[in-house]
Amino acid sequence: MHEIPEYELFEIREPVSHAIPFVYNSPHSGRVYPPEFIAQSRLQGISIRRSEDHYVDELFAEASALGAPLLVANFPRAYLDVNREPYELDPRMFDGLLPPYANVNSLRVAGGLGTIPRIVAENMEIYGRRLSVQEGLDRIEAVYKPYHAALRRLIARTHVQFGFGVLIDCHSMPGNVRVAGANTRPDFIIGDRYGTSASAELSRTAVGIFEEMGFAAIRNKPYAGGFITEHYGRPSRGLHALQIEVNRSIYVDEITLEKRPDFALVAAAITSFMRQMADYVAKFASDTALAAE
Repeated sequence: MHEIPEYELFEIREPVSHAIPFVYNSPHSGRVYPPEFIAQSRLQGISIRRSEDHYVDELFAEASALGAPLLVANFPRAYLDVNREPYELDPRMFDGLLPPYANVNSLRVAGGLGTIPRIVAENMEIYGRRLSVQEGLDRIEAVYKPYHAALRRLIARTHVQFGFGVLIDCHSMPGNVRVAGANTRPDFIIGDRYGTSASAELSRTAVGIFEEMGFAAIRNKPYAGGFITEHYGRPSRGLHALQIEVNRSIYVDEITLEKRPDFALVAAAITSFMRQMADYVAKFASDTALAAE
């Protein structure tokens, strides 16, 4: 069996009282790198960290103070990516045959960013040798499945308690992202899988809150949401999932990974966003667009 990291893989930062029908999730901000993983990697230092959603857990840290649980990954995205199907695996990475249920043909696998990534964000290969198939499957059993089990429990608890729920999946994006056909650099992108993972009114409200604070915010382009948003968003059942992407360049130096002087201001703006979203949902919770039929 592959040795599984001994550190706490993830944590649930619970509120004193679960007072609002929200669950916040930060699946890519993990920065605890298992020594055996570093030993396997061709990359060291900052290079291996290029896929992190840097400090996103800190940007959304006030979620629990506002009355919502915050699920935070401690394991790094480069080690395993929970925002993928459980078995999006690249056969070129492994020294044996993958099981027949593995999805080896997805676009994400082709790009090197499957459940067990082949590259970090800047197209740098992570591994110097192939992994055993068993090691890949062990990671999924030990990391991916417990993480999603915890997320499912939080969403189900919210749904039972309030009759509906809103999952906010929290991410960051590179500072050089531009909107196709324009030279606009968005500060925030709200993804709702083109209206399928959350009510359009909810995502429009999210965009509007950021715009009113003076940020450039758009919907779905170029990030509409990943596996988590798509998998857990069921608006017809009163379960809404939004992905939020924060432009890294507004809060962190992307070369040194040091926080910018404006970090606290960006975190305060995000706290205001979370509060205003909670107020909006409280006001319109009985609307059929949000609540389950």
